[in-house]
Amino acid sequence: MTLASSIPQAALPSPSTAVWQLGPVPIRAYALCIILGIVLACWLTERRLRQRGVAPGAVLDIAVWAVPAGIIGARIYHVITSPEKYFGAGGEPLKALYIWEGGLGIWGAVAGGAVGAWIAARQLGIPFAVVADALAPGLPLAQAVGRFGNWFNNELYGGRTTLPWGLEVHKMDSANPGQAQVDEAGNPILLPGLYHPTFLYEAIWNVGVAALVLVLDRRLKLGKGRAFALYVMGYTAGRFWIEIMRTDEANEILGVRLNVWTAALVFIGALIYFLRVRGPREYLIPVGAPAPVPPPGGDVSQVDLSRAEHGARAAAPEGYRTVDEEQFRAYQETGEVPPAAPPTATDLPEAHADDHVPAARADDDVPAARADDADRADADAPQRDDRADTAGVRPADRDS
Repeated sequence: MTLASSIPQAALPSPSTAVWQLGPVPIRAYALCIILGIVLACWLTERRLRQRGVAPGAVLDIAVWAVPAGIIGARIYHVITSPEKYFGAGGEPLKALYIWEGGLGIWGAVAGGAVGAWIAARQLGIPFAVVADALAPGLPLAQAVGRFGNWFNNELYGGRTTLPWGLEVHKMDSANPGQAQVDEAGNPILLPGLYHPTFLYEAIWNVGVAALVLVLDRRLKLGKGRAFALYVMGYTAGRFWIEIMRTDEANEILGVRLNVWTAALVFIGALIYFLRVRGPREYLIPVGAPAPVPPPGGDVSQVDLSRAEHGARAAAPEGYRTVDEEQFRAYQETGEVPPAAPPTATDLPEAHADDHVPAARADDDVPAARADDADRADADAPQRDDRADTAGVRPADRDS
């Protein structure tokens, strides 16, 4: 025995309990981490929506749709990518509904949550790109917190390691979910050796992605969904190499884990979007709400637009109008709604009021007439067109 082998190796411990009973109700650490992550994401998203002109409380209306849709999407992705657990030989299809037993895919969570957020944004009259950009840094923070649920569950770790931050992993009891197996002395049983804490790697990476989005969004003032695309690129880049380190069971394509392929494809899609889409950050002014009175300091975004003058609860704004930053700052200072921008050339009809159609010749589908009658008809044609114009019908309208 050498001196080095007698020195205890540094290690990260793992909890031996992931579920606590509160009477008949099980309290699951994984669920608590997910809920805490959602609260953190909602708080940051609310602040960012307010900074863009959305009335207070909109994030709760969005979360009511996005959170359940995200959970459903996460479960659907897990079941589709691991069908043998539920529909293969010996599988139990009904267990596809047992979300509390674990099995949520982040890819499905983001996709399902996006659908729910889109539905809520349409109901609130908020452009979906504004919601996505506001959510961009909050989502990786929520994912970082949620990953600690995997730590409690002693799951999603990597291969063996001798690094000082190697992770101790308990052998969990399948007959008693959420509890580690114990020996005859009642001590939790550990797997031999230490393992890469891939849950921690991903949590730290996600915090870095959130910081990256916040910094670049502040400097570049990203809009049109580009802040969200930046988050997707950052997350998938980290998930690519972290996924390769994991040793838990997973379906493979060409010898490579399915989630590695997913991360690569989603990264490419987000990169294409980020490079092709251009446009300034969108700011919003409420439509159908009483004009706010700016408080001292001139920040209208701090006015609760959802309350009437006498404090009674009022209806939310009917919708929002997109303006540029200069108009939005002026609105914040004065509370005056800027005039609508005049229509551009592309917004105008192709035909104009002063356009005229050549007068019909006397021999076109009419009986022959004398030359002087044709001359008089030609002389009267502009007057008929003018009269038609004053009645609101242009010659071009009649041709359509």
